[in-house]
Order: sequence, then C-alpha cells, then structure tokens
Amino acid sequence: MTTNRTKFMLATLAVIAIVSTVIVASIQTSQDKAYGQQVPISFTTSEKTITVTGTATTSISPDIVTLQFGVDTEAKTAQDAISANSNVMDSVVTAVTSLGITKDEMSTASFSIYPVYNYSVPDPMTGIQKTMLTGYKASNTLFVKTTKLSLTGKIIDSAVGAGANRVDDVSFSLSPTKQQSTQNDLLSNAVVDAKSKAEKALAPLGEKITGVKSVSLSDFNVPPPRPVYYAGAMAAPSVAKDTQIFSSNQDVTTTANVIFLIGDQ
Repeated sequence: MTTNRTKFMLATLAVIAIVSTVIVASIQTSQDKAYGQQVPISFTTSEKTITVTGTATTSISPDIVTLQFGVDTEAKTAQDAISANSNVMDSVVTAVTSLGITKDEMSTASFSIYPVYNYSVPDPMTGIQKTMLTGYKASNTLFVKTTKLSLTGKIIDSAVGAGANRVDDVSFSLSPTKQQSTQNDLLSNAVVDAKSKAEKALAPLGEKITGVKSVSLSDFNVPPPRPVYYAGAMAAPSVAKDTQIFSSNQDVTTTANVIFLIGDQ
C-alpha cells in the first residue's frame, strides 16, 4: 500500500514539473515577442535635389612650341649614307643651338636606315625587269621642344639652311604649369556657373538652394597641339628665309556636375 502511494506522489510531482516548464516557456516566448515589438522602426524622408552642369571656358595663348624636322641622305653603301647623314645633322644641331636652343630642349625622335631598290632595271641578257639594289637611305629626325616661341621661324630657317630637308611638324601647346593654373581658375568658375543655373531654374518654382549633396568635376579639356604646316621645307634655303610662324589662342573648357539640396523659399 505504501509503495502505491509513493508511486502516485512521484507521478503527481512529475506532472506538476512538466506543467511548470510549459508555463515558463510560454512566458519566455511572450516576453521575446514583446521585446521584438519594441524595436523602433525608422522612416527616412526623401531629399529634394536638382542636378546642374556648370561650364567654364577660356581662351589662352600657348607657351610651348614643338618642332620636328629631319635629314634624309642616300649613298651607295649603308656606312656612307650614315656618315653623310651624321655630318648634315651635326650642322643642323649647331645652327639651332646658335640661336639659344639648348641640348636639353632637343632629342632624337627617330633614326632609320634601309635599302633602296630600283624596280625597273631590265636584265641585259633577257630584257626582263628585275629588282636591283641601288643604295641605302638614312633618315634622322630631330625633335625640339622649347618655350622660346619667338624663335620658331628662325629655328626652321636655320635648320633648313644647314641641310634639313624635312619639316614634319610645328605645333603649339600649354606647359604643365600653365595647364594647372588655368584648370584651377576654370574649376571655380564652373561651380559658380552651376549655382547660377540652379538658382535661375528654381526661382519660378518657389524653391531655393539649401545645401550641396555632391560635386563631380570633369577632366580638364585641353585641345591637342595645334599644328602649323610649313610648305617651304623642301625648297631652297633662300625661299624659306625669314619664315613667319604665328601661334593662336586655344579654347580650354572644363565642367562641374553639382547636385544641390533644395527647399521651399
């Protein structure tokens, strides 16, 4: 009898423990849900903006001139062609440096030597035309880059007078220092232009600028060096004497994309 009573009490305690566990778990779940509902939900307000592109342009005179001219010589042998070419180029360099152009302002742009063939010589035995090696041609190109723009015409005349028989290029451009200075001025002007455009567009709408969200600056638009074509390079030195070369201003442009924050006036 005692044993049955003991078993009954143990079973009762087990049921009570199980029920307690379920109740505690239920309470914990409810608390978790409550805590989850307490997380605040934030809402962001949309910004009112206007995007405008400002432009600034200026006309500026170049301060760099680059010249490229060369010497072509032909001879029966490669060595003779090179020797003749070297002698003439030495004279050209001497003539150019006598004007005040330094060796630092000169460099060799290219040098080549290649065979010259005659493709119309008939074979004396058969009369059939054949290719015949007639000699070699040496070509040497000198590159001059200087800020002495006033000497441009004299450099050409002196080079041609000393034996240069090619003037491949004469062009004007901006030095890095002048480019940077111009860029700094243009960038601020482009931003001011963007602001002015935005204000004019917003006035009829009853809006005004309240801030700036972002500014995007474009690359500096520098035109390529402007070439000057020289037709007297192959003529006699007397024809090319007192050559007049004039540079012209270059239009330089930059832009700024600005996103303005706007609000009611």
